[in-house]
Amino acid sequence: MHISTIGRILGILLMLFSFTMFPPLLVSIWYDDGQFNAFMNAFLITFCAGVFVWLPFKGRKRELRVRDGFVVTVLFWIVLSLSGSVPLYLSETASLSFVDAYFEALSGLTTTGATVITGIDNLPKSILWYRQQIQWFGGMGIIVLAVAILPMLGIGGMQLYRAEAPGPVKDSKLTPRITETAKALWYIYLGLTVICALAYWAAGMTPFDAISHSFSTIAIGGYSTHDASIGFFESTSIELIATFFMFLSGINFALHFTAWRRLNPLIYFSDPEFRFYGSVMLVVSVITITTLLLTNTYEGSEAFTKGLFEVVSIATTTGFSTADFSAWPFVLPFLLFLVAFVGGCAGSTGGGMKAIRVLLIYKQGLREIKRLIHPNAIIPVKLGSKPVPDRVLEAVWGFFSVYLFVFVVLLLLLLATGLDQVTAWSAVGACINNLGPGLGDVAQHYGDLPSTAKWVLCFAMLMGRLEIFTLLILFTPAFWRA
Repeated sequence: MHISTIGRILGILLMLFSFTMFPPLLVSIWYDDGQFNAFMNAFLITFCAGVFVWLPFKGRKRELRVRDGFVVTVLFWIVLSLSGSVPLYLSETASLSFVDAYFEALSGLTTTGATVITGIDNLPKSILWYRQQIQWFGGMGIIVLAVAILPMLGIGGMQLYRAEAPGPVKDSKLTPRITETAKALWYIYLGLTVICALAYWAAGMTPFDAISHSFSTIAIGGYSTHDASIGFFESTSIELIATFFMFLSGINFALHFTAWRRLNPLIYFSDPEFRFYGSVMLVVSVITITTLLLTNTYEGSEAFTKGLFEVVSIATTTGFSTADFSAWPFVLPFLLFLVAFVGGCAGSTGGGMKAIRVLLIYKQGLREIKRLIHPNAIIPVKLGSKPVPDRVLEAVWGFFSVYLFVFVVLLLLLLATGLDQVTAWSAVGACINNLGPGLGDVAQHYGDLPSTAKWVLCFAMLMGRLEIFTLLILFTPAFWRA
């Protein structure tokens, strides 16, 4: 374990993050909303903390090892959330306690979108911008952005990328150099954000709302500048635009890159994970829309737009809303919430277990059934025409097992704080899948939960963002003995 390397990188990353306080600071000046001091003080505190951590190790240069990468990733997300909570805590208008400020910042950075704030429409513009901005940075993973910068500072980035990148396969790169890979991901991410913002603007949003919502749409975050979320605009065109870009953001960004480089959109349909992801969306959408029509919850095109929007929003773990899906009839609330456990594709900004893992579990289950019929047969699990190595299947099952175990433990902890079963179950599911809205008492916001429950859910959000193993590995004695 190279403490000097970890300290130097952590200090550099904190100093870099401190400069993200300037955009909301400029927004505060533009709108004269009285938040200048909160953001300036947050910048000074974060920058000075970065200098304090970096200074003792500035002259020590060692190669970053894989174990160091895990430590830096986890520590950075924890410290980043602390730094991100500073302006929210210092703002007198927001009036948040420390736990609430940390919960809000971590929820934004992990793109969970679970909020403790009510009266969002009345918040200063700079605070609104800041909430959206931290989701945008968290969407692709600010460490992936740092990977493109660190090599210029003499620090290798591959270990950080492996620890940060979502999904079961982490060694595949879009380009030969990891720096170019990070840049390619961010170019796509930025391009989609710009196009989404322009589309929102053309559909009737103000420039401020258009940019703000493009941040949380592409990040699959779910924060909004209004309490009523996307439903505030009462616009079918805005709902359809949001649905389209949420669906796009739930796709593997490596697939976006390949399709763009080859100028061939048919590449999407050759990917097994995309086909599974699209099929889940289609089937659940048909069930939802049909149920809404048959129960007269909505009529005609309204059932289509609201049903499709909520399915894509929940299934991709975005968390935007145009209706209270928790009040929908029959099994719909549970069905929609359950789809969030699948989530987006690996390599996307979506949360959940990832579509490829669920697909592999399904295929592995089919193989075991066939083995009962043909015990001596060699039956490979394939994605498309390519067999999947048993090592990958073992890793997927390991992830699923640990995921369920952690889910149960967190659920018991929440129940111990006095929450009812529906609220506790959905709160854990919403946070560990980085979804945001839940059922019961957390259908609208998390502000009424006890502080202990909020800390438990903070841990769940971090676990979900770092795909469980990245965080849990630090709790194993073998990691520190290696």
